[in-house]
Order: sequence, then C-alpha cells, then structure tokens
Amino acid sequence: MPNDLPPILCSPTNRSSVALTRASLFKFVGLLAGVFLLACCSLVYVAQNLDQAKEVDSAFYTKKAVESLEKSLRSTVKDYAFWGDAYKHLHIEVDPDWAYVRQNVGTTLFTDFGFQGVFVVNDVNRTVYSVVKGERASVEVEQWLEQSIDGILEKAREGAETETPTTTFINVGGVPALVAAAAITPGTDPTVLADDRSSSVLIFVDILDSAKLATIGRDFGVDGLHMATPDDGPLVSGYPLGETGAAGSLHWSPHKPGLQLLALGLPLVGFAALLVCLMTLVILRRTTAAAQALDASYSSLRSSQADLATSEARFRDVVEASSDWVWEMDAGWRFTYLSERFEDVTGLSREAWIGAAMDDLLRTELGTLSQWLSIPNRRPNISVQCRYVDTNGNERITRLSARAMASGGFRGTATDVTEEVEARRRIEFLSQHDALTGLPNRTRLQEFLDGKLKAMPTVEQPLVMLSLDLDRFKPVNDLLGHAAGDLVLNQVSSRLADCVRHGDLVARVGGDEFVLILTDVSSQEEVEALCRRLIETIEQPIQIHEQEVFVSASIGIAMAPNDACEATELLRYADIALYEAKAGGRNTWRFYAGDMNARIIERRRLESDLRFAIKHGELRLHFQPRYRISDGQMVGAEALVRWQHPERGLIPPDTFIPIAEESGLILSLSDWVIDTACRCAARWPEHLFVSVNLSPSEFKRGNLIERVQKALHNSGIAPARVELEITENVMLEDAPGALELMRTLKRLGVRIAMDDFGTGYSSLSYLRSFPFDGLKIDRSFLNNLVGSDDESIIQAIVGLGRALSLTVTAEGIETAEHLTLLKAVSCDEGQGFFLSRPLDTDAFNLLVKARKNTDIKSRV
Repeated sequence: MPNDLPPILCSPTNRSSVALTRASLFKFVGLLAGVFLLACCSLVYVAQNLDQAKEVDSAFYTKKAVESLEKSLRSTVKDYAFWGDAYKHLHIEVDPDWAYVRQNVGTTLFTDFGFQGVFVVNDVNRTVYSVVKGERASVEVEQWLEQSIDGILEKAREGAETETPTTTFINVGGVPALVAAAAITPGTDPTVLADDRSSSVLIFVDILDSAKLATIGRDFGVDGLHMATPDDGPLVSGYPLGETGAAGSLHWSPHKPGLQLLALGLPLVGFAALLVCLMTLVILRRTTAAAQALDASYSSLRSSQADLATSEARFRDVVEASSDWVWEMDAGWRFTYLSERFEDVTGLSREAWIGAAMDDLLRTELGTLSQWLSIPNRRPNISVQCRYVDTNGNERITRLSARAMASGGFRGTATDVTEEVEARRRIEFLSQHDALTGLPNRTRLQEFLDGKLKAMPTVEQPLVMLSLDLDRFKPVNDLLGHAAGDLVLNQVSSRLADCVRHGDLVARVGGDEFVLILTDVSSQEEVEALCRRLIETIEQPIQIHEQEVFVSASIGIAMAPNDACEATELLRYADIALYEAKAGGRNTWRFYAGDMNARIIERRRLESDLRFAIKHGELRLHFQPRYRISDGQMVGAEALVRWQHPERGLIPPDTFIPIAEESGLILSLSDWVIDTACRCAARWPEHLFVSVNLSPSEFKRGNLIERVQKALHNSGIAPARVELEITENVMLEDAPGALELMRTLKRLGVRIAMDDFGTGYSSLSYLRSFPFDGLKIDRSFLNNLVGSDDESIIQAIVGLGRALSLTVTAEGIETAEHLTLLKAVSCDEGQGFFLSRPLDTDAFNLLVKARKNTDIKSRV
C-alpha cells in the first residue's frame, strides 16, 4: 500500500466499515422493497376478492330474480287455474265469450302482466283457446312455441290434486321464455262438480326479451342482465335457464371495484417506491462519504450506533403510523410490548396492560385467546375476532393476527372492526325487518310462521294469526302528510308490540297492514279479549304536532290447524276474515269461516257479471218523480239505476254499487247512467229536470267535467235541466279540489244539490262556501218523526235553505202526515212512495203524459 495515502484509508477496519454500511443499507432497501412488493400483492389480492365478492353478489341476486319471476308466474297461473268458473268455462266447455269478451282470461293478461301467450289445452292435448299478445288467435301452442310440451302438460296434471302449478324455461326462436302451466280444477268452489276427463291445462308464456331482462336486473340490482352472446366470451359468469341451460344462459356486467382500487392504489404505491429509491440514493451517498471520513474505530462505532437508532426510530414511526396496534407477549401469555397506537385505538393505558395477561383483555366466541393460539398446526395467516371493553364501557371488536416467535411467545397486530361488524349486522337486520317501524317484515314473518307450523300446533294449543288493517289512516296521510303518517305507524307498532307476549310476533306487511302470530292461546275467548285490547289501544289518541289523531283497526283471525296448516293458506284465510270485518262496519274482528270463501267467490262472480252487464245493456233506469209541494206539480225525477240480471232477475243498487266502487267499475257505470238519463230527459217536457247521483270517487278521478260535457252534447238537453246530487263525503276528503270542480260544473250550467243533508258533520259551512242550488233532507228525519222536536228540526232545515236561497227537497214521503207537515213548513219539493214509487222508462213516460199538472192536494 503506498505510504502517501491517509492512514484512515489504509486501515482494514475502515474498509470493512464502509462495506458493512453499504450492506446494511442495501438490506434495508431490500426490506422496504419487500414491504412495497407485499403491499402491491396485498392490494391485488384485496382487489381480486372485491371483484369476486361482487361477482358472487350478482350471481346471487340473478338467482333471486329468476326464482322471484317463477314464483310470481306460478302464483298467477294458480289463481286463474284453480277456479270454479274457469273449470266450467274452459274445461267442461270452452266459452270464449266468458274468457275473452268478459276479460276473465283475455287481453288484461297481456296488458297488465305482459304474458305474450295464453293457451288452454284440453284432455286430448289439443289447444282449444289461444290469446297471443292480447288478441284472440287460432294456433296450437306447440306450433307457436315450435317445440313439444308433453312434459310440461304431464307435470301440470300431476299437480292437479295438490293444486301445484309447474314452470320451466324454454327457448323460443332464440329468445328465452318462462312457461307456467297448471291443471284447471274447481278449486274450493263447492258449486262446481268435477267430471271424469283428464284435466285441461292453462298455460301462460312470458317471453323474456332484452328489455324485460334489463328491467328485472334493475329491480334486483344486477347491471346489464342479458342473454349470453358469443361476444361475452367463455370466462364470463352466467346463470343457466332451464335444465342444463337449455333455454340459454343469463349474463351480467358486474361492477369491478377491485380495478378501481388498483387504479388508485398502485400509482400511490409506485410513487412511494420512487420516493424511497431517491431517498435511498441520497442516504447511500451520504453514508459512504461519512464512513470514508471516519478516522477512528470509535467514531466508526458511534456512527453505527446512530444509524441503528435512526433505523429503530424509522421502524417505530412506521408502526405508529399504521391503523393497527402491534403487540408481543411471552410464553406465559403476558403482554411484553404494546405500540403507542394501542392507547389511541382502545383508549386503555399501555403501562397498565404491559405485564398483564392477554386473556384478561381479549376473549373470543369459542374460548380464551390462549386456547386459540395453542391449537396444534394452526395456520399462521388465520385471524380471529376478539372482544374487549373500552374505557367508556362499550364492547369493541378487533381482528387479531398472531405469529409465534423463535424465543417463545407470540407477536402480531390487532385491527378494530367494530363498525364493519355492526354494519354487517345492520344489513342482516334490515333484510328481515321493516325500515320504518323496526318490526319484522314479510321475510321474517314467513320464516317464523314456517318454524311454528313445523312444530305441529294442535286444536287445544292452536297457532293464531291476526291480520290487522288500520281504519281512517288514509286521511292522516292526505291531510297531515306522509311524515305524520309515519309517526302514526311507529306509534301503532309500539302499541301492538306492547299488547303481545314474549314469543309472539308482530310484523308489518304493507302500508298500514300488520300480522300478529300468537303461539300460546288456548281459547277463542282469549283471542277475542286480545282483539278488544288491541282495538282499544289503537283507538287511543296520537299526538302529532299539537294535534290529536285518531285511527282504529279491523282484524281478521285464522287458526292452525283448525283453518289451515300451510302458511300461504293461513295468510289468505286471515285476509278473507279481515275483509269480512271491514264489510261488517270496521273497528271489529271476525274469525274465518268456510262460508266467507264462498261469499268472496260470489262477489267475484258478481263483479265479472257486472262488467259484462255494463258493456252489453243489462242495466235499466227507473225514475222517481219529484213534486212541488205547494201545488202538486211534477218538477222532475231522480234517475235510479237497476240491474236486470239474466239469471238473478232485477238486482237493487245497494247490492252492486259497492262492488262497482271497490272494483273501479263505478266510472263506466256512472257514464252509462248520466248519458242514458240525459237522453231520456231530453224527450220530456221542458219544465221537467232529471237528477243523477254522483259517487265521491268521481271527484278524485275520471275526468268528470269532460264526461258531463259529452253527455250534454250527445243528448242535446239544456244544462239547466240536469241536477247532480253529491254527498258531503266529497268535501270531507278534498274540499279545495271539490270546490274548484263544482265551480267548473256550475259554469257548464248544470244544477248541484247536496244529498242526505243532516247526516254529516259540517254541512252548514259547506252550504255557505260551495255553489249548491239545493239540498235534500235525508229520509231518516221523516221516517223517525215522533214529536215536536223532529218537526222543529225539519222546519229549521227548510228555513236554512230559504235563507241561503236553496231549493229544499224532502225524501222518504210515505204518509199523508209527512206531506201535511212539509206543506206546513213551506218545504219546496218532495219525493217518496206516498207520491210515487220509482217507475221504469215506459211507465214514467205514461205518467208524464197523463199528469201534466198533477194535483196532490187531495192526498192531504
């Protein structure tokens, strides 16, 4: 070695120090590189897991969508196939008029349900009735589907006894289709007798085109649901339709949250790696220069110690910057090290827990933590969820990972996952509970009911179902808003829950519909006592924004095994009993009885017949004359609708008008009445007017103004000769809207009268504010006439009408005494059986001709 070199450079110690510095730095760089590589791998792993989880979710919801579609179609075909009328008109004999013209099995299945094909196949497998895209057709179902359906027909007939329909997916011209089939049976209709032939089969076909698949996907949160195409590729996940995917395969376009994570995370990791490389280069240059500048072994030692301290500080900074806290414990399961993040995350003191047993802090669901760590051959990458209590007394959840140390004991990390676990529990809770009230929903109700029915309830200890519906709830939403309605529902939910015992269930299954399941009731009297308590509790006032709100309830009751042993049947019977309770005046309860189902079938048949009657001229108008009391002259007549049924004879309006109101036929019925009454009255003498009753529902919908204008135009009658009678319910439900509508009617020139005056709550204020031309005293005032008080009431009503310049008409004049009283108080007009019963059109026209100037004074 040359002598002119500095001694420090000639020293072998210095050369080894430089090499050691560089080696340590390169190892540290290698460690950081490994950390970055591990971070990238972890990022890729998490991204793959996110994408896989999203794919699994999409497959799950696609399966649920297909199952829901099949369930809905089976339910629909069951309702139509297991029906006595369908058995008579589609199996015993094929009646296209009943099926298509009356819309029992016709166009509405296409317009309302979207079924492109509806077919009836008879006992020899011939298609005897076809509706394709809402139009009658003469085509064989196998020809239309382009394939044999013998297997479908066989399965449908096998389910005849148990009333079980069948569904299957097929391919029709390259497009998947869901076919539902059910044997046509009399159902529960006792009036229909089954014949000995093999059952006919009702078939519904739902073509799943691209638009319908997209709609189904949106409903279940599956993006881009479509049929598989060659462009999808072989690696795209799919859901097969039909056996072995004979009808094709459903594909979708799931979100790729993993790709988004990689797009954000990898550049950040790369940028951090670049910074580390630059820092490493700078550090390498500096440490090399420092090592060469050392002139003594002592200086070299001090430099090495400083580097070690810097490295330890850097490692400590990395540990404390992590969101996890790091721990170590010895072979005696006691903490030997806790990072500073321990206090930030848990709120506990490090000094207090270092040296303490780990089992005193953390516990698992299956045992102590030390037992879990002692499991032989435990995989080191497996983590476990533990629970601990923080300084506020709240239970927290952490995910713990651990690795054994060579010197004995373990070290690892702990991650707080309390929010994550709570979010998962919340999602699971919401899937089975109503979001507004917190009560169980239909899903939870079905699970609970299935479990209780599997326990086989007995007659002595039955399972009782109460179907409860709120009365007078709709006005709360209409008048006070939906926020007030939500408050009422929450209050009612709490009251219902307080009325049942532990082990019973209260579920919300609709807007204002609830179902209660009682499991420990032994007698009917106990059920009735509970119903009485429920109604009394619900009727208690509810305070909403300094205003008291009152609602009531109607209850339908069904019991297992007395009424049914299946959940769907029990629900249906409870709903039927609820319908009976509402029909019985509401605010009461009814137990299910077998004849209730027969009444429902009868009402259904009447509704179908009424629909046919309106279209085919079975309705009739009768006219009840109205007379001026002062001189006995006829001034007009009230039009009263009757139904001339071909089998039942003349049906009064109180039988079919409620059916028309509930089924939505009231508009078609009212159109016919207004038009026919105006046409008939146009042929009467000009001094006679016609009076027509309007339903309150016509003020809410149905374009009343246009309909009245059309009737006036078609008949040519003067508008002043037409009087429209309305009840006070019109003003109670929507007073501002009713007022505007009545003013428009008045501009047409027609007269408006308030019917049934004296039976409402605020008639006087309405008479002053609304443009009425007259009022009709309700017949109850004359029928119940027993003393001077009643006479004073009638006189007061007449005086009120006169003060407001209204024509006062008395209804229900049945005796000469009634007529004498009304004449004494100067009532304007009257009608009733004493003066004339309602007459058909011909009889009324004869009366008009024979009595142009009727004098009723002789009757007094």
